Amino acid sequence: MSEEEPEPLPETVQEGRRPVLCRMCGRALTGRASRRTGLGPACDAKLHPARPEIRSRRHEVDQDPLPGVE
Repeated sequence: MSEEEPEPLPETVQEGRRPVLCRMCGRALTGRASRRTGLGPACDAKLHPARPEIRSRRHEVDQDPLPGVE
């Protein structure tokens, strides 16, 4: 009898992390945030577009001085 260990099947070999695929396009995700959300950067941008720049409601108005007030 030989004491050699049999080779594992190709499907059972684990090389580090399990692959996580994008839920929208199916590409493999590598970034930590992408793996956590399940969406790649491009697909995440499609679902959650950047917010428009919000302008302040406060604005300066040119006003004449009130009469009698100095």
